[in-house]
Amino acid sequence: MARITRKELKADKFKLEVEHGLTFFEEHQKEIVRYGGVAVAVAVLLFGITLYQRHARGVREQALGRAMQIQETGVGPVTPGTASNNFPTQQVKDDIAIKAFTEVKNKFSGSAEAEIAEYYLGSIRADQGNWAEAEKSFQEVAQKGNPRYAPLAKLSLGQVYFAEGKVDQGEKTLRDLIAHPTIFVSKEEATIALARALLPTKPAEARKLLDPLRQVPGSVSQIALSLYGELPQQ
Repeated sequence: MARITRKELKADKFKLEVEHGLTFFEEHQKEIVRYGGVAVAVAVLLFGITLYQRHARGVREQALGRAMQIQETGVGPVTPGTASNNFPTQQVKDDIAIKAFTEVKNKFSGSAEAEIAEYYLGSIRADQGNWAEAEKSFQEVAQKGNPRYAPLAKLSLGQVYFAEGKVDQGEKTLRDLIAHPTIFVSKEEATIALARALLPTKPAEARKLLDPLRQVPGSVSQIALSLYGELPQQ
């Protein structure tokens, strides 16, 4: 399944709408000077609200970060001489991770962090083979239409549909991504996902999708060639 990784989130500051550049007063300096006392009072009030919002965002990010750290923790015996905090079993890890992501989702409902938490819940459930719950989670994120997370959720949702045997829905979802690529889900990535899903039932269509990708430089052609090798002989 396609995932939002902690590395990607950190590189883009959790892919949130994080403010950059000038401070509030630098942005509004002309207005403050021009309108004087009342404007200064309003500006101070707004600045206080801005600081509160930034603090609240920081709290949400920390809660999400803790949940993601749980998800990244390994499973199995602790290696002697290390500070590893591995979980004893995958089930124990999943239970704790689901609880942590659910808390973020419920406590910060409506925020970007809640959407990311919902996405992770879908990924965990998909890994467990709990397709019905995974479908619900990915649908919820996809339907909100966030330009960052919706395409990723739709990519995973399309694959879940195929896993559930909902081939028509899966194909429709992935073809829509192919027709409307974004910087988060490229046309090539969606095409490879669809070709892989169609290999068992529609090998001719999978071949048609993979043919042009074999000439694309880089990892795309490598994956396409690997999948091409799984096609039945004509």
